[in-house]
Order: sequence, then C-alpha cells, then structure tokens
Amino acid sequence: MGYQLQIEDMKQLFGRWKADYILLGPRRMAGEGMYSDTDVIRYGELENWEDLEWEQRSHYSFKEAVLPITQILFYFTEETVTEAQPERRKPALIFLRSCDIHAIKRLDEIYLRNRFEDKYYRRLRDNVKLVLMGCPLSCDSGFCVSMGTNRTEDYDAAVRPGAEGVRIASKWAELDRELERLGAAAVEFRPDFPEENAVKVEIPERLDNSVIQAPLWKEYDSRCVGCGRCNFVCPTCTCFTMQDIYYTDNGRAGERRRVHASCMVDGYTDVAGGGCYRKANGERMRFKVLHKISDFKKQFGDQMCVGCGRCDDICPEYISFSACVNRVAALAKEENRHEL
Repeated sequence: MGYQLQIEDMKQLFGRWKADYILLGPRRMAGEGMYSDTDVIRYGELENWEDLEWEQRSHYSFKEAVLPITQILFYFTEETVTEAQPERRKPALIFLRSCDIHAIKRLDEIYLRNRFEDKYYRRLRDNVKLVLMGCPLSCDSGFCVSMGTNRTEDYDAAVRPGAEGVRIASKWAELDRELERLGAAAVEFRPDFPEENAVKVEIPERLDNSVIQAPLWKEYDSRCVGCGRCNFVCPTCTCFTMQDIYYTDNGRAGERRRVHASCMVDGYTDVAGGGCYRKANGERMRFKVLHKISDFKKQFGDQMCVGCGRCDDICPEYISFSACVNRVAALAKEENRHEL
C-alpha cells in the first residue's frame, strides 16, 4: 500500500520536511567534476525537490552525513576537556539507494555493536530518517545483486517520481498524517529494485593462507598509485586518524579531531620507531579486498562490500575491485580443487 501525490503537493511536502530536517541527497554539481567542464554527483544539502538526481548513482557516497570527514571530538586547555557539540543541530532526512541503506547497517555494526559504542556516531545516527530511492535499472558498474544488497525493507519512506506524480510508501506515522492532510490518493506501490547487474561477482566461501601469498597482489604494486580514492568514495570504509590542533595564540589549548583516512595511502600503517606494516601497494590492496569480502563477514555475518561499484568508477588507474574479487574466487576454487 502506498500514496500518490501530484508534483506540486510533493514540493509542498518537501518544504515541510525542510522546515524540520536537514535534507541530504545526491545532487548534480555542475562544473565540479574531476575533469574540466564535467559535473559530479555527490551528497549535499537539498534546497528543492528538483535538486535530487534520480537518473544516475552518486559518484561519492552518503557517508559523510553520519560520519563527517572532519569531526571535532573535544576541546582542551591545560586543565579542562570539553566535549564538542554536534555541528548538525536538526535531525537529517537522507535519500538513499538500497545498497547505501545496507552500507549504513555496516557502519552500525562497526560503530555501535563492535564491543564499544561510539557516542559521536550514535548521536548523529539516532537523528536520521532514511528515504529509499528505488532503482528501476542497475547502474553500469554496480554488483549489488551478487552481494545481496539490491533489495531492502529498512527505510522510513520510499519515493518514486513518475509522469503521473510521485508515489510514496511510508513506514513513518508522522509522514502518514502529513500525506493524509495533503489528500494523497491511496495506490498500490512497491519500490523498484534491480534484479540483475551487468557486473557479476562470485564471493569465495573459503579462503586460506595461500591467497595471502598469491602472486596476483604483486601486480598492484605498480598499477596502484596509492591515492586512496577507492576508500573515500566507499560507503563502508570507516578508517580514521586523530589530529590534535593547537591554537596559535595558546600552545597549550586546542582541539582533537577525527579525520577520514585510507588504508591505501602512505603513512597509514606507520608505527613508532619507523616501522610500517604494509609498504607495497599490492599489500594494501590485499588487505582491503580480503577485509571487504572475508574478514568483516567472520565478525559480523555479512560481507562489508555492498556492491555499489563506486570504487571501480573512481580509480584513475582503472583498477576494478569486482574483477579482483573474481580473481580471488577463481584462485580459491583452484586451491580447493587441489585439496580434493
């Protein structure tokens, strides 16, 4: 069961949402792409209903809405420590595809159910409503069907624009009341989910130590340039570093920040005494891939990767994560055949 609104009524509803929430969604930013005179689609604050980009998947994920790129944790002086207040004062309403809603579940596992709860993440996450954007067709590089993330029921509302108006499915009492006030017609509506991707990925069920020593990782020593773009566009990468910023007018006072980091860039695994756990880019690629398809699942039950395909699109060296996973799966099959 769902509702149908005329476009003008949808704009009115959007305006009411905007009064109570920060509205975040994928929007086309003209001329801000990687190359000259190209656009980029990324998450940002929405001013109008028309700002939403429906035709293409965003190049960057929603992640910074619940996990800011730079987040002040606390301020300090010689004698005091004061916890920073959240920068976002109003609750947020975020428009997401199914794969990204699954990604939020991965972030929840890491920050809320990983032995210790992260209160900085919790206070943002608790003030978020999720609006599903259906996908009638698969994006070019996505492999969400292979990862089981092409469908979801974990949303507060689902929205689909069309020639006849806008259809909405609601699991949110406040929205139900608002739709009734607007005189929305009751209709049958179920969100669109892709049933097939052009890109297909096979996830290996069993991996042993032979995969760690496989020669395929050496290929990435020269191919990968260690820019970290794959991590920064990924909706499930959660690595960060800490920075203490000292104020110039008082060297004994400052602030501590949590800042997004990348396991693919130089310096991430450096330790005291000049040590480094993973110097070669191939070693970093191995760590990332196996963490996404194996290590995370051992701890939380699902693969960390949700198959959005953004990493394949963003890589300046055209390295395909999905192709790498398929190579690992083929290697694992070969090893298992030898064991038999």
